[in-house]
Amino acid sequence: MTRLTGRALRVTVFVGESDLWHHRPLYTEIVGRAREAGLAGASVFRGIEGFGASSLIHTQRLLSLSEDLPVAVVVVDTEERIRAFLPQLDELVGEGLVVLDACEVVRHVGRRKPA
Repeated sequence: MTRLTGRALRVTVFVGESDLWHHRPLYTEIVGRAREAGLAGASVFRGIEGFGASSLIHTQRLLSLSEDLPVAVVVVDTEERIRAFLPQLDELVGEGLVVLDACEVVRHVGRRKPA
């Protein structure tokens, strides 16, 4: 696992909670592949409301649509490593939005292993 500080790139993938990859949640596959690639970190955030290219609003207030809430998968690492990971996202994300942002990591510290 990379210890990261300084300039970095953040990729955010916006998909639906019910999007699948081989019968698994798509967001789980993205996080797993990011980990396998040795990227510095990845997190999944569940939205309470949103819409995408289809303009269909997904919200937890409407029972019929509450099973497909928006999900954002955020991955941060060096620009080189994130750009090398993009082809995997091209393979995985059939519908959704992938956004790149420059960012600065000021602290990246993991848990200490027990002695």
